[in-house]
Amino acid sequence: MTITLIIDRELKVSTIASKRFADELSLLLDRSVTVLTSSGTRVSGRLIAYNPTDYSLWLADAQTSDGRTISKLFIAGKEISMIELVELGPDLQTLYERINRLFPNMARYYKEAGVILVMDRIRVTKDGVVEGTGPAAERVQKVWEEWKKEQEQTT
Repeated sequence: MTITLIIDRELKVSTIASKRFADELSLLLDRSVTVLTSSGTRVSGRLIAYNPTDYSLWLADAQTSDGRTISKLFIAGKEISMIELVELGPDLQTLYERINRLFPNMARYYKEAGVILVMDRIRVTKDGVVEGTGPAAERVQKVWEEWKKEQEQTT
């Protein structure tokens, strides 16, 4: 029985780690990234899609290290050595605090990706609610609109 508990615990930890990895990668969607390939080529572009099984990527408006511009570029997961987030965007800390007051302990802020995730289904960026629907998403969008107006007044 002890062996079964240890195996169950290891599987749960492994599952959690895999989910966190996938969550981190999904936060890079629609963001500017630079990818270093195993052959040493650097490619910059906007991450528009990825395959969660082999981590292959689609980049839009890609720029290669030799100066070529490609409207859409596929990079096989086995060719990727590194992915680097390029754009940082505004600090969403105050927006996160407001959303967290509205939905206590149901919001997570990923500063490096510029994303607030609410209830694991509503995704908020500097551009507003980019993923999620329903009454909760509408409430979050209203909070974002108020925050955005305040940001524009201070700049």
